[in-house]
Amino acid sequence: MSGKPRLTYCNGRGRMEPVRWLLAAAGVEFEEIFLETREQYEKLIKDGVLMFQQVPLVEIDGMKMVQTRAILSYIAGKYNLYGKDLKERALIDMYVEGITDLMQMILMFPFSPPEAKEKNLDSIKERATNRYFPVFEKVLKQHGQDFLVGNKFSWADVQLIEAILAVEEKIPAVLSGFPQLQVI
Repeated sequence: MSGKPRLTYCNGRGRMEPVRWLLAAAGVEFEEIFLETREQYEKLIKDGVLMFQQVPLVEIDGMKMVQTRAILSYIAGKYNLYGKDLKERALIDMYVEGITDLMQMILMFPFSPPEAKEKNLDSIKERATNRYFPVFEKVLKQHGQDFLVGNKFSWADVQLIEAILAVEEKIPAVLSGFPQLQVI
């Protein structure tokens, strides 16, 4: 295995996308293996590579890591994107968990039955504009800094940018009432 992290997932965004974003933000090149057949996936399970029989799988520093949150925490810590102390890590964790809640809705959207798509899109817009984006707008406005935590680029900023772009992809004017988020 080369020194580059190796990412194994299906050929899509899904749960691997925040891993890609975080590695890219850290300036880390990576390799990707796309699972194209059920047999490839089943072989990983049979070989004992997938601890919980699910992907994403990231091979990094001699480890075969599964579980998106664990992978992201490791990468953020390794590349100094996880705060300078426990307080900053706690803030980053809170922000990331909130963003993850919003992203879960976006992840599930393509799997919505056609008759539920409009309702689900309305729900994403409502939650983004009334629950999640106001929090980040307020944080940035209150401390007058460019980043969410410690005036330093962190995992939380990466996740927020990914979420903003994912919501904007579905609802282009979603940031119209959030001037702080528009400049990120």
